[in-house]
Amino acid sequence: MDLTTNFLGGIGLFLLGMHMMTHGLKNAAGQALRTILGQWTRTPLRGLLAGFGITALVQSSSAVTVAVIGFVNAGLLTLTDSIGIIFGSNVGTTLTGWIVTAVGLDVNVKGLALPLIGIGMLLKLTGSDTKRAPLGEALAGFGLFFLGIGALQSGFHGLEQGVDLSAFQFQGVGAAFMFTGIGFLLTLTMQSSSAAMALVITAAAQGVIQLDYAAAAVVGTNIGTTSTAALAVIGATDNAKKVAVAHIIFNLITGLTALAALPLLLRGVLFLETALSGAPAGPALSLALFHTIFNIFGVCLLWPFIGRLVTFIDRHIGQKVSLPSKPKYLDRTLLQTPPLALDALGMELVAMGTLARNMALELLPPKKTSCRMLKQDKQDLDSLILAARQFCLDLQKTVLTTKSSAKFPQALRILQYYTAISELALECAELAQKLPHYGDEKTVARVIAFGNYSRSLLNIAANPETKDFDRLPRLIENLEEHYQALKDRLLRAGSEGDLPIDHMVLELELYSRVRRMVERDGKAALW
Repeated sequence: MDLTTNFLGGIGLFLLGMHMMTHGLKNAAGQALRTILGQWTRTPLRGLLAGFGITALVQSSSAVTVAVIGFVNAGLLTLTDSIGIIFGSNVGTTLTGWIVTAVGLDVNVKGLALPLIGIGMLLKLTGSDTKRAPLGEALAGFGLFFLGIGALQSGFHGLEQGVDLSAFQFQGVGAAFMFTGIGFLLTLTMQSSSAAMALVITAAAQGVIQLDYAAAAVVGTNIGTTSTAALAVIGATDNAKKVAVAHIIFNLITGLTALAALPLLLRGVLFLETALSGAPAGPALSLALFHTIFNIFGVCLLWPFIGRLVTFIDRHIGQKVSLPSKPKYLDRTLLQTPPLALDALGMELVAMGTLARNMALELLPPKKTSCRMLKQDKQDLDSLILAARQFCLDLQKTVLTTKSSAKFPQALRILQYYTAISELALECAELAQKLPHYGDEKTVARVIAFGNYSRSLLNIAANPETKDFDRLPRLIENLEEHYQALKDRLLRAGSEGDLPIDHMVLELELYSRVRRMVERDGKAALW
């Protein structure tokens, strides 16, 4: 019973520590993560180094993969650049094995863990919205990480005498495949290759399983990370699927190659240890070295074929024409990294703004747009609005900084603007269909002037990079003056008999809605 308690408790502490450590480091280094991935990865080689460094820092290849998906979705990274990062991330995640080996198995675990937990929680509780809080969470996570390793050691202690592997009717290749499957299932169950790796290393260090079986299990944990990627992109964007497929292909080829060359790789590891220290260093260090070597070997094996890999992925994923009603940037995998999720929401709002603006432009006088066309655009925009609102609700459930939380009212307000534009556009189209030809020249001139002003405002709202964009708030204010001038002219034309009264009423209703539509689009662009 004690063995079971220690074993389960160790896994729980280890997973909790990994979660806190990764979450804290991601939040503490969030801006740096975005800067490095956005600016320092313009070639596959630089991407490889960046992927290795960031994964070694945040101790989560999944977090790096999610960040990569966000930048590929935004067009800030190409698929070729992202593959370099994925390769480096797989090498970076091998650092966990070295930590377990160098610290978890050779140091007084409690003597190291308890101070880390105490200092970490003190920083977290006193840090408020500063970077001390996530750093404190990361330190506490490290402490729990080491306590988990200590509990696993206790759980495995003495177990080697009660486990008889000879009872398994598998030898050679059969045994290798069986333990590879065990490693895969451990990663699939815990959704953490680092936790599975720590479990295998600890079991090997305590003599529960022999080195060659443990090495096969390590290969299984590496292949098991493909399950995390596959599950993460169910229903995701095409760009997310492309990055995940690159990750899956790398891990599968690397893992299967390592499995095929397992005896040769292990002999090489033992030879290297003997050459450096005069004798084999023990199963824990051997497994950590083996894990790193076969991942580096995988990079070397696939590096010359990056171009072909990109071509293959592009050819088989994302060939279908994307539907206008389907979000381009909202990807649930990004919810794991809230700053990137907020960026994706912003990009989706910009894309929605383009659709809403085009609807408005089609309705400006002297045009008349088919209600059928507007109905389809309205359905597409309404679908995007619904998806964005759900994404906002999901994002609110994550841990956000005060600054990030302040963006939510803005995003929801913009969605409300787009909802109004969607409704107003259809109403405008229906009213425009009822209008006969325009009346007297003065009224027509005023209508066209109002339409031209509105069109100019919308075109400026569509280009925030231009210097004219600074004039947008003033243009929105002046829109009311142009509308009032048109309204006065319509009322005068109706009172003087230049326009039939029913015609005048229709035009007043139409241009009132056009004004509100243009005004809301301009305000949405200012967010």
